Amino acid sequence: MQKTYQMTLEGKLDLEKELERLTTVVRNEINEALKFARSNGDLSENADYSAAIEARNHNEDRIAEIEEQLNHCEIVKANANEISIGSTVELKYINDDEDMTIYIVGATEADYFSGKISNESPLGKALIGHKKGDKISFEVNGNVEEYKIISIKA
Repeated sequence: MQKTYQMTLEGKLDLEKELERLTTVVRNEINEALKFARSNGDLSENADYSAAIEARNHNEDRIAEIEEQLNHCEIVKANANEISIGSTVELKYINDDEDMTIYIVGATEADYFSGKISNESPLGKALIGHKKGDKISFEVNGNVEEYKIISIKA
């Protein structure tokens, strides 16, 4: 059974841009680096050649990963009534009354430092399906975290 990658439309478009950059710009840069390294003679002890091969392998692995995700993606559309992938959620942390805003995304799009929380993270799992005004709690590293949902935007 093939894995499906849930993501926002924005996440899919970002992956398509990254794929375009990797298959054109980055591939060309790596090919140029390989040509230069080959021109330096003996490849068995050529650090530039080894580095270029490693960069090529890393780039091709990332291309394959993105193609897999794009070929098996499911775009999830959020609604303003219930939290799902694509929802922007304002939360109040009950323990210290502090507010925070997060964007629920598919696992491939998650970026904690940008406020993009995966639907598969403990907080994401706890929020999915809830509505404005609900209180949620979940356990992380033995601690119980509690939040109140202030608002949901699609």
